Amino acid sequence: MTVEDTLQRPLRDLRISVTDRCNFRCVYCMPREVFGPDFAFLPRAEILSFEEIERLARIFVDLGVRKLRITGGEPTVRHELEKLVGMLAAIDGVEDIAMTTNAVLLPFKAEALTEAGLNRITISLDAIEDDTFGSVNGVGFPVSRVLEGIDAAASVGLSPIKINMVVKRGMNDHQILPMADHFRHSGHILRFIEFMDVGNTNGWRLDDVVPAKEIVQTIHEQWPIEPLEPNYTGEVANRYRYVDGAGEIGLIASVTQPFCRTCTRARLTADGELFTCLFGAQGRDMKALLRSEASDERIKAELTGVWRRRGDRYSELRTAETAELTPKAEMSRLGG
Repeated sequence: MTVEDTLQRPLRDLRISVTDRCNFRCVYCMPREVFGPDFAFLPRAEILSFEEIERLARIFVDLGVRKLRITGGEPTVRHELEKLVGMLAAIDGVEDIAMTTNAVLLPFKAEALTEAGLNRITISLDAIEDDTFGSVNGVGFPVSRVLEGIDAAASVGLSPIKINMVVKRGMNDHQILPMADHFRHSGHILRFIEFMDVGNTNGWRLDDVVPAKEIVQTIHEQWPIEPLEPNYTGEVANRYRYVDGAGEIGLIASVTQPFCRTCTRARLTADGELFTCLFGAQGRDMKALLRSEASDERIKAELTGVWRRRGDRYSELRTAETAELTPKAEMSRLGG
């Protein structure tokens, strides 16, 4: 079955947040000024169980979803995450299971996750220099530990690994070339992400955005690059390769080059709210349905209705003024 929204966009991808907790306090996601020691995270009873997630995922697959991505918070802090991966991998019709992580726990978990069925991994790293990275992640975590996580993922076959760098002017834009230099010839794909106004707590300003075109020009002047065709329709990253054969990079430019028209993603929060846009303010409570006596067909009908009414294209309509005034769910809930 294929279900399309009001702009004829099919439902193909589901991002599943498994926790709202994280061991980092990144300034663009969970700034410690907001997510401090007294912040009230979700109680365990409010978080979807693995069985509830698996049930919803099966229904989403019936509606056309083929790719699943596990997110958070930081997904690896969820106990026995590999059990969930195995449950999702057993669903007939799932073609790809990926995960986004800060890599802290990968040396201990990468093998089990891969054996359970994890196909791909994306690792967040916003600088290659410790002082900058420590200030961005908010807990002083060293780069070397993330690199250990990358190596652990590569050692169990999760390659090529995608490395995500959120670029904010005045915060880490001086790290663009050092990051590119480090990952050239590595076999991994470094992706630069424009600083986005997800949520309302990260102090986003349009002036803080380093446009993708500027990043491309900066790299091209040092190491010539040329564009590549997308791997598939709806790919969020614009791809480039180094002319000298040193590998590939990507640019995710939600602010300056919106890709709403090809977005096929739904997002499920850890407490069971369904969002149809990363910049959404309110979701549909699926947990209440799951914990009622609703049948799979009833839940399927609800999901179908939500997607068919979808008309989201926030990034195409964004202005500096609307970004500041529009209420939005936090990235730590939606999983990026």
